[in-house]
Amino acid sequence: MEDESPTPKKHTDKNKHPKEDTILNHLEISVAESEKRANGTLNLREFYTVYLIETKLTDSEFQNKFPKLTTVWRRYTEFEQLRGYLEVTYPYIILPPLPEKRVMFGWQKISSDTFDPNFVDRRRAGLENFLLRVASHPVLSWDKHFIEFLQHEDDWRETYKSNGYLQLMENKLKALNLSMRLRNTDPRFESIKDYSHVFQNNLNNLLKARSRVAEKQYNVHKLHANYGRVFSEWSAVEKDMGDALQKTGHYLDSLASSIDAGLEDEELLVDQLKEYLFFANSLQNVCKNYEYHQLQLESAEDNVASKNVERNKAQQGKTSLMSRLFGAVDTDEVRELKVNLLDQQIQEGAAAVNVSKTNLNDFSTKALDDIERFQKQKVVDLQETLTSYAFLQLKTAKKGLQTWLQIRDCLQNVP
Repeated sequence: MEDESPTPKKHTDKNKHPKEDTILNHLEISVAESEKRANGTLNLREFYTVYLIETKLTDSEFQNKFPKLTTVWRRYTEFEQLRGYLEVTYPYIILPPLPEKRVMFGWQKISSDTFDPNFVDRRRAGLENFLLRVASHPVLSWDKHFIEFLQHEDDWRETYKSNGYLQLMENKLKALNLSMRLRNTDPRFESIKDYSHVFQNNLNNLLKARSRVAEKQYNVHKLHANYGRVFSEWSAVEKDMGDALQKTGHYLDSLASSIDAGLEDEELLVDQLKEYLFFANSLQNVCKNYEYHQLQLESAEDNVASKNVERNKAQQGKTSLMSRLFGAVDTDEVRELKVNLLDQQIQEGAAAVNVSKTNLNDFSTKALDDIERFQKQKVVDLQETLTSYAFLQLKTAKKGLQTWLQIRDCLQNVP
């Protein structure tokens, strides 16, 4: 498929090597808010959520390239359509994932209701992150339909329906679901595929363990509210210790309620880990796309080999057993016609082999370049996320320690 996107430029920093330009260098993109809407009749209403995308030009020189910057409302399904289009158009790119459609690795404090305000706000942040990921990619950011997605609310929907990508996506999914048995594989892609499964499994186990830990932390902290109630009731019957016991009860109540804010902050970091869990699927899809190109090449080579066998048989005058039994033996003229036809088919097949080789080499080069880009991005992002998680746990522990120190001082000062 030909790409009609603007050609990305390269810009140079005095202290850095040249790097690819992206539209994020010229625009600010945000998903500013969400809104619950309804369609259908009063008795058969269906509710859905829409998200407001705001774009702001930060480079006046790009005014002519982005003349219609405005705000647009998009449903989650439209983000899915955009990503599906990008998946078909750029099979060699590790596409940024969308945030989860349903709650994964939940526990009692996390609502599974997709209209829950906290879930909607986290999804809003995830959709914004998706757009920023695309807008910071040196290839994806300049895609014509991505830019239209940011600018044209209704026109983009009509374009998507009429451009044939729905059928292409359907065919693409069928191709990716085929069981591919290849004679030859590229060890680089085999290694990447194996890594993606290990990476996905490790993150999956990490997120499961974290949800169990969060559940236990939540329950333990909330139990301190029972301690707080006991100390508050106790203070009513103790003359000398009353004030100290009442303050202790308040501190324990504070400890019980402090876990809510801490775990909410933690959920934001968990969403960043979930993003890379879904990134593993994108990595696997790139490997499947490589296998599809390799299969195309091997099928083309098999076709040429089969035609060569037929040609040799025709040239030697060999016919099938049934033809010999019933006396249907080809004449020299018929044999010559068959050989000529097979020669033509062999030439066409050889041309198809060359095209398949070119496509495979081109795909491999682009895919390996993007995988290298992704690996660098992954190291930076995960290092930042895990470090932030450690600091958050340290902050929570310090806050808890401070509360217990206040309780200790309170009880030590009983007259």
